[in-house]
Amino acid sequence: MRYGTIALLSATALALAGCGHKDETTTTTNSVTADSSSTTVADSGMADNSVMSDNSALAAPAATGGQAFANTAAASDAFEIAESQLAATSAHSAAIKSFAQKMITAHTGSTAKLKTVASGLTPAITPDPTLTADQQQKVDALKAKTGADFDTAYAADQVAAHQATLDALKDYSSSGDVPALKTFATGLIPTVTAHLNMAKGLKP
Repeated sequence: MRYGTIALLSATALALAGCGHKDETTTTTNSVTADSSSTTVADSGMADNSVMSDNSALAAPAATGGQAFANTAAASDAFEIAESQLAATSAHSAAIKSFAQKMITAHTGSTAKLKTVASGLTPAITPDPTLTADQQQKVDALKAKTGADFDTAYAADQVAAHQATLDALKDYSSSGDVPALKTFATGLIPTVTAHLNMAKGLKP
């Protein structure tokens, strides 16, 4: 009787212990599952946000209207100055060196005027003087030339550049969307026309 009672109590204790262990395992498993779900959701959210951020950067709109014109004018000045600084020291012809000095002075002045007009707008505009790929290529090509070849290339670049600038000024003068910049463009037309005629008359 005594031994039977002890055996019964032992079996009951083992059964209860087994049940308790099973509950703990289930609880632990549920906890791990919940953590995994949370991690998956968080990672997905981060990935989505990252993609959205990258797409937003790629979708940045190109400059238009007044900003586009200001950028074009600033880059034109920067190109004229860069090539003319090279010509001022590397040109073979005295006439081309003289023309180059005049271009440096004139385009430095127009750059300053453009910045003044653009900064007074509401909202203000900051002209971007970064050269276009074509302009940069021409500057790099000019650096590699010497003597008469340099003079010929510089003169040709100046005719093409001033013609392009004149076309841009006339276009914005007639159909621009910012009155102050239209006035700026109109005022520069006579000067750029004179520069174009001078460039056409250069004799390398």
